[in-house]
Amino acid sequence: MSHLIRAAAITSPHAPVEIIEIAVPALEPGAALLRTVFSEVCGTDVHLHHGRLGGVPYPLVPGHVSVGRIETMRGPITDVEGRVFHEGDMVTFLDVHETCGACYQCLVAKQTTRCPKRKVYGITYGAADGPLGGWAEQIWIKPGVKLIRLPDGLAPETFIGGGCGLVTALHAVDRAEIRLDQSVVVLGAGPVGQSIAALARLSGASEVIVIGAPDDRLAYARRMGASHTIGLGDQGATARVDEVRRLTGGRGADVAIEASGAPDAVSDALDMVRDGGRVVICGHYTDNGTVQVHPHYQINRKHVEIRGVWGCDYSHFHRAVTIAARHGDRIPWREMVSRTYGLDQAGEALAAVEGRNMLKALIAPNG
Repeated sequence: MSHLIRAAAITSPHAPVEIIEIAVPALEPGAALLRTVFSEVCGTDVHLHHGRLGGVPYPLVPGHVSVGRIETMRGPITDVEGRVFHEGDMVTFLDVHETCGACYQCLVAKQTTRCPKRKVYGITYGAADGPLGGWAEQIWIKPGVKLIRLPDGLAPETFIGGGCGLVTALHAVDRAEIRLDQSVVVLGAGPVGQSIAALARLSGASEVIVIGAPDDRLAYARRMGASHTIGLGDQGATARVDEVRRLTGGRGADVAIEASGAPDAVSDALDMVRDGGRVVICGHYTDNGTVQVHPHYQINRKHVEIRGVWGCDYSHFHRAVTIAARHGDRIPWREMVSRTYGLDQAGEALAAVEGRNMLKALIAPNG
């Protein structure tokens, strides 16, 4: 028999966040129910509130990256190494579900993030589908959803402090193929840019230059691994390009990673990267508009390579947990959380993230 749980929902674009009740269905074999410990509030949730993502089934319960404790399950459920999960385990999970494993994108192109059948917790599941977002007292883990156990010694605050920013940053750094002693410029000092700075350092980059605003985020970027920071209000785009070139021997950065979502940052990245360098674009999850690019001067003559980043797969979540456990004692992911809100304060948390009043906000639905 199902029971009702409380959840915070976005009922329609621009509507206030409302507290609703959702029935939890009877668990099928292979399903579980998590008691939510933390779920993050990220830029994707702001886009959802603004109605800027297509195919969203409002009303929905946001929160696509969460941690929780297994409250009940219809087992056995095992991890990728065959170890059985137990009630009481602290876990996170891959928010992407129902990739088909049978289409061209899955089998030929081998890029499951572009599978047309993929569904995402907190984004493309609606409240009518069940408690399938983290802004709820409990999260229904459907059969086949991939759980990842948080190892002993990894506080849930540390992993969720990195959250989807860490997972996205890992995918971006993979696409960047940073080599030892290379220079990296990161355009954007939000949660994704912060984790890119940390991972670029871990990858062996000698210079990590973070460009963004406000000043407190740039100061935090230095704690995350940036060797240099450049503020947006300090100088114009041309001066910022000149400064990056000065810091990289006059050549430009080996790798430029756009993580801001600002269209102009894409053009700036092309100007900041060296001849033969690589530009990775991961900040444009939604349509933020166009920018003029000069194909001859910025791309062809420079022999530049451009790569996009869309979504994440299981490997990024699995490795993000391992990285957070191994390096969380010296990389301050946990301190990235500015404030934790209760379920009834979800609207306030969303407004704070939208207004860029804090680096990271969490929802703790159960107090």
